[in-house]
Amino acid sequence: MSDYNPPTDPLDVLHDDHEIVVVNKPAGLLSVPGKGEHLADCLLARVQDAYPQALLVHRLDRDTSGVMIFALTPHAQRHLGLQFEKRQTKKTYVARVWGKLEPKTGEVDLPLIVDWPNRPLQKVCHETGRAAFTEWRVMRYGSDETRVRLIPKTGRSHQLRVHMLALGHPILGDPLYAEGAALEFPRLMLHSEELRIRHPDGGAGVKFRAKVPF
Repeated sequence: MSDYNPPTDPLDVLHDDHEIVVVNKPAGLLSVPGKGEHLADCLLARVQDAYPQALLVHRLDRDTSGVMIFALTPHAQRHLGLQFEKRQTKKTYVARVWGKLEPKTGEVDLPLIVDWPNRPLQKVCHETGRAAFTEWRVMRYGSDETRVRLIPKTGRSHQLRVHMLALGHPILGDPLYAEGAALEFPRLMLHSEELRIRHPDGGAGVKFRAKVPF
């Protein structure tokens, strides 16, 4: 991460109110600060510049773009934190993956654990891994690639990236898991397109979307 050159895009606010702020995270920007001064620039810090009371609720990988929600009150942080913990949120991602993913719909049920000698990489492990489930739905096929909608039922680190790799279809441009021609893309082709939550003020269902940039 010594080559960390985060994008300088202005903050893209999708929604804000008295309890939450929802932003469209650019690819290449850390969600939270890393270790060391050179990794201090992150989405949390940028949001707190505009909303000093903002509190972290969840994270996206540095190279993933899309919808990310922050709490503006301790109540909202607790409320949303429980929804993520109890898997009551619904997250939808769009990815471009290598090869022709078949069949057109399916589910991956493969437990994941950190690959300690190679961290931050994760790996499938049936002995000690934590349960991880991902649904997929093919959107369309291209030449040598598939555009797919991914719906994670759990929130493990690198879950979508490792699950697609395990199927033999790594996400294009993935600096950690793709190789050869699949790696030769300008960014990780993974985007958090939609997040559905219950609003901390009253519990009504709301959804937020960020247009896919690739």
